[in-house]
Amino acid sequence: MFNLVLFGPPGSGKGTQSTNIIDKYNLVHISTGDILRSEVNNGSPLGVEAKKYMDQGMLVPDEVVIGMISSKLDENPDVKGFIFDGFPRTVAQAEALDNLLDFKNNPIDIVLSLLVGEAELKTRLISRGESSGRSDDNEEVITKRIKEYHAKTSPVSDYYKRNNKLSEIKGEGTVEQIFALLSEAIDAHIE
Repeated sequence: MFNLVLFGPPGSGKGTQSTNIIDKYNLVHISTGDILRSEVNNGSPLGVEAKKYMDQGMLVPDEVVIGMISSKLDENPDVKGFIFDGFPRTVAQAEALDNLLDFKNNPIDIVLSLLVGEAELKTRLISRGESSGRSDDNEEVITKRIKEYHAKTSPVSDYYKRNNKLSEIKGEGTVEQIFALLSEAIDAHIE
């Protein structure tokens, strides 16, 4: 089984590139953002609680997210592997995910970190909000999300770097250019 984490700040292209990676490598997509948004749209108790955090640009509590991931893994026992999109976002989440995957004998193989400048992130997020109606469509929430990312999430890169699993990828350019760089890193790891 091959497991990878696609990592990067909000608006870095994780969702777009996840689709490309899934199509090429036949992995099961685990997007905590998509799972949470689905719960919000369905109005479930989890969704109502998660929406309070998401609307403020804050992270949903770890135990909720880890539980969702464990269920998703259990639902797909015979797959080639998983791509984790948008998770982990903190070192505590990375450690919890590693513990969960070690328990299931399916560790993370590689972490691909998309590097995108702050001005480009803001442009992408405002555009995405205008076209999708997502709650992160105003500059105040976007700035808060990016600040939260830098404060809590970027240390995850250091965590995976220490574990020799991190590969940093330039996340600016065309979708095709970025995907070519991601594929090169994955192919080198698979070989």
